[in-house]
This record gives sequence, structure tokens and C-alpha cells, in this order.
Amino acid sequence: MIQQTISRPFHGGIHPPEHKHLSNQAPLRTAPLPEEVVLSLVQHAGRIAEPIVQVGDRVQTGQLLAGCQSGTGACIHASISGEVIAIEPRPMAHPSGLTAPSIVIRSDGQDSRWPWPTLPDWQQASDQQLLAQLEHAGLVGLGGATFPTWIKLEGARKHGIRTLIINAAECEPYITADDLLMRSRPEALLEGIALLERLLQPEQLLLGIEDNKPEALQAIAQAIAGHALESRLKACVLPTRYPSGGEKQLIQLLTGQEVPSGKLPIDLGILCQNVGTLVALRDAVVLGQPLIERVVTLTGQAVRNPGNWLVRLGTPISQLLQLAEADPEQAERLIVGGPMMGFNLDSDQYHVTKGMNCLLLTTAEELPLPGPEQPCIRCGRCEDACPVRLLPQQLYFYAAGGAFDKAEQQQLADCIECGACAWVCPSEIPLVQYYRHAKDQLIRKRADARKADLAKLRFEARKARLEREEQEKETKRRARAEAAAKMAAAKRAASETAENPTPAPATAAATTTATPAPAAENTASAPPTAAAASGSLDDKQLKQLKIARAAAAVAVKKAEKTLANLHTTPDATPEQIQEQQQRVEAAQQQLARAEQRLQDAEQADAATSQEPDR
Repeated sequence: MIQQTISRPFHGGIHPPEHKHLSNQAPLRTAPLPEEVVLSLVQHAGRIAEPIVQVGDRVQTGQLLAGCQSGTGACIHASISGEVIAIEPRPMAHPSGLTAPSIVIRSDGQDSRWPWPTLPDWQQASDQQLLAQLEHAGLVGLGGATFPTWIKLEGARKHGIRTLIINAAECEPYITADDLLMRSRPEALLEGIALLERLLQPEQLLLGIEDNKPEALQAIAQAIAGHALESRLKACVLPTRYPSGGEKQLIQLLTGQEVPSGKLPIDLGILCQNVGTLVALRDAVVLGQPLIERVVTLTGQAVRNPGNWLVRLGTPISQLLQLAEADPEQAERLIVGGPMMGFNLDSDQYHVTKGMNCLLLTTAEELPLPGPEQPCIRCGRCEDACPVRLLPQQLYFYAAGGAFDKAEQQQLADCIECGACAWVCPSEIPLVQYYRHAKDQLIRKRADARKADLAKLRFEARKARLEREEQEKETKRRARAEAAAKMAAAKRAASETAENPTPAPATAAATTTATPAPAAENTASAPPTAAAASGSLDDKQLKQLKIARAAAAVAVKKAEKTLANLHTTPDATPEQIQEQQQRVEAAQQQLARAEQRLQDAEQADAATSQEPDR
């Protein structure tokens, strides 16, 4: 394995007390099976998993309990065998303190395994087989982000990856879960890296590890001897500096590239994976074991037996604190995660989730509670410590003043919430809490805007539908009126012809006698205007033609008025304007025909009245 010491720095960063010696002295141990587990359906980034079991069902370890629609989340599996005794909201280990839908299983003590398929010879399997195995395993990023692994891999395969980075930095103080995992299972880690290399075909493999983990680095070096990765994997030893394990900071340290604001590492052809995720990935493929357990660090000066345990998901935190021999009299704070990016719990009545890598129980002297918040003195220390080159004090002023849009313009979204700014702040301002609040408000604002846009679209669609239906009704009414007028005119013309027949000349009579059928047809098919030309129109017929012309003129005015309104309406679509223009033209043509009929009738009546009496 190629080893290289990295001296390239990144902006900012701090050196808080590490306290890793508290938990990295003992070997990795396995926690006993819990009597009951509570499996939250919200253990990943994405949509809530939907349960496929019911209360009273008997389940086996590894059996699928809840799934997600393709591309939206991660599956949830039973971490023990037993009976499903409840599917209900339970408190969730989260800064919000809210409840989440959960599946509760009571153990039968047997730990019988669900027969998941295995792929020990995964080199012979197809890429689709491997990806399907990972999708069904419910893997998420175990470094803390909990983004579904198979979705991340699908995106990486689509974009193409040049550099695969294995994140073994574990820069957060106190936490040693990855350190002990690399010491205990280096072969599994290497197989997970080889499997991921097979799927992504990167040009280079880089393992980033801080220089405070010599035992883990030595274990990997021994395991890789003679391995296929020996000549391809480069171990990059980093100086211990928080937060060197941040994704963008690690990429800058190892490659010299900076991920631009608003972009992702995948846009640069880079993918980062945590060592815990790679070991879980290997177990899912080779052993057919879904994500049902993880390594959790139990540490702090308020526990007598600190260390790292392999824990089943859903295990009560209270049971783990008993394993670590917690001292409730000395305990001041119970933190999920580390002191920099973790959050406090108000009790131990919560349960282990996929993203929980550490439980920190501290004394008052070890990690004192922050004092009262003081005004900002503009010392600039937060700016010097920020690894993302932001302006923390400016973000604080905007967030505290409710100017969330201005905070967003200052790249608030680029904040990784590492806590370095708050750590160095002499005024003890909880800066990260302000930033999280601002981000939450912006998310809510965007969600409200999306709802308003959807409501507007629904209103416009309904308005267009109602107008379309009204126009269709009007067209049908107009067609019925025109048909009725034509029918009435035809009836009147036929009755008048029958009542006042015109005498035919002798030659015409002879012709009619010789060919009766055509004469009858000509008489029957003669248009009303021709019949009117043979005699004067009465006042009633002229009045009807004038009424028809007036109705057509009114229809033209209405259509033109509607068109004018559409031109002044901002929400009117080009299709609506074009359709109304066609209606105006049709109405104008109808008016022209009515005027022509009236004009022909009046001329015929005038010509008849001027003929001398015979």
C-alpha cells in the first residue's frame, strides 16, 4: 500500500481536546441482544419508510419490515427475531425531540435469521445484481449523513467517478468507532473497497486517515499485503485538525480541489464513502446481511467502562449506558455524537438508529454547559476558524434578525455546521443553532412557495376549464339557434309556396308534362331568395332577417369584448387568446352572411314593387 503524508492545509479549523484515549484502549465488543427494539421509520434522508408488517406478526432477524418507493429512501429490517407488538409513534433521538412512526419488536431470544441471498463470489455477479443487493440491504451513510447508499452509487455510476475517497479521518473528538472497526476488520474494509471499485471503476483510490490512528493504519497495511488493492490504494496520512473529516475539507486535502458553492463532489468526479459504510456494504453482499447493527462509541468521564460496541439497531440507550457502567451522579450531559456536531438528549429513553455513532456522557467539569449568551464583539475569531471561508458573524446577524434571505445570499447553505465558530466564540453565542434555525425557516419558506405555486396552477386550470366549458355551451346554444332559425325559415317558405302558387306559361307547362320529376325537384329545391324574387316579401320576413342581423352584430360585440379582456388579463395564455380570436372571426362571418341575406331580400322587394301591374 502506498503511503503519503499530506501537508496541504485547508482554511480554518481548530484543535479541540481529542479525548479519544478514553474509548480506543479496549477491543471492539458485541452488545447483548436487547429484549425489545424500537425501529424508527425515519432513519435515513428521504421519505418515511412504509411498514409491510402488522402487529402480531412473527419476524426473523434481517427480515424486511418497511420499504420505500424506488429512489426515495432506505429499507428497514428487523434487528432481532420475535413478535411485532406495536406500530406507533415513539420519541426519536433527534434535536427536534419529535416522535416518529416506529415498529416495536419483542425478542424471542432465538435470533433466528431471515434467509437473505448471499454473493460470496461477487466478482462473478453482474453490476445489477450487486446494486439490487445493496438497495434491499437498507444501507445508508454511517458517517452521519444517512443518505441512502445505493442511490448515491447510482448517481456516481451515471456521472462517472475518477476518484474514490475512503473517509477514515474520524476527526470529531471522543469518537473512535471507525478507528476500532479498522483495527478489528481490516479485511472486510478492503473487500468493501474492492467491491465499490468494481462498481464505479475509478481512476484512483485514496484513503484519508488522521495521524492519530497509527494502529488502524498498521492493521490495514498488514491486511493489504498480497491483496489486489495493494498497488492501487494510496493511504494519505493527514495532520490532526478538526474538521479534516468533513467531505469538502477531505477532498481539498487529498486532491487540492475545492468543491464550488452549490455543487457536489460528484460534479468533480469524486465520491466519498465512510469506512463503516464500506464494511456494511461488504456484509450485505458477501454475508447477505442487511443493515441491522453498527458500531457505537460509549465514552465520557461519566462512564466507568468506555469503549466501542457492535450494537443492534433499535437497542435502548439505557441498556448501552448500563454496559458502559454510567455514573448518573456525575453525569451532566448525554450527547448523541461528539461535542462539536452532536446534540443533547433529555433522557436515556431513546433508541439506537443507523446514524448514531457515539453516546457521550460527560461531567460538568469535562464539558461545561455554555454560559449566558453575550453580545458579539466582532473579534473575527469565528471567521478565522470557519473551514468553508464564510462570514459567521454576518450570518449570525442576519439569522438573529430574521433576514433569512440575506443569510442565504451569504452562502448559508454551504455551512457544514461543524461548530468551529461557536467553539472559539468568546461571547459564547450558539452560532450553529442560529444557522440551523435560519436553514429551517428557508426550507419552510420554499415549501410554502411550492404550495402557493401549486394552488395558483390549480386555480388557473379550474378557471380555464370553466371558461372552456362555458364557451362550449355557448357554441352549442348558437348552433341550436341557427339550426332552429333555418328550419323555421324553410317551413315558412314551403307554406308560402303552397298557399300562393305561381302560374306557369304554356311552354313551361308542356315541358312540365313531358318531364314532371325534374320540375318538381326544381320547385322544391328553389331557395327562399329565388321565391322572394318572384313576389314581394311581407313585413314579417324582413323583420326576421333584420332580427337575425342584429343578433349577429351583438355576438360580434360580445366576442370582441371578451378578446379585449383577455389581452389585458396577465394570466391569459396565448392559446386562449388565439381561440377567442377564432370566435371573433366566426361571429364576423356570421354577421356578414346575415347582412348579405337582408340586403338581397330588400333589393328583391324593391325590384318587385317597381314592376307595373299586369
